[in-house]
Amino acid sequence: MNERALKLFREIATAIPDAKKGKMFGTESFSTPNGKAVAFFYRGDMVFKLTGEEEKEALSLDGTHLFSSGGRTMSGWVQVPFDYSDRWHNFAKAAMNYVSKLPANTKKNKR
Repeated sequence: MNERALKLFREIATAIPDAKKGKMFGTESFSTPNGKAVAFFYRGDMVFKLTGEEEKEALSLDGTHLFSSGGRTMSGWVQVPFDYSDRWHNFAKAAMNYVSKLPANTKKNKR
């Protein structure tokens, strides 16, 4: 694991106002107060929930792609390599801004 990348991820998660640290896909992540995931650390990269111009900008970078898990591509989740770590903070802020406007997660009723 790239320790520099993980350290930077943690610094960004701490610097984003109202970010709540947690886990996603068994790795470190952060979410909004409404319970929606914003970003997570994955194999030395950072994965962001992006839309619009920020998503287009991120996807224009070499080596950046939509995140996939178990052969399933996850729309709106953009995996940005450590090579572009100088842009991670801005993408994290854009993701937080976008995700914080989404409807809050609600707990599903168990039967």
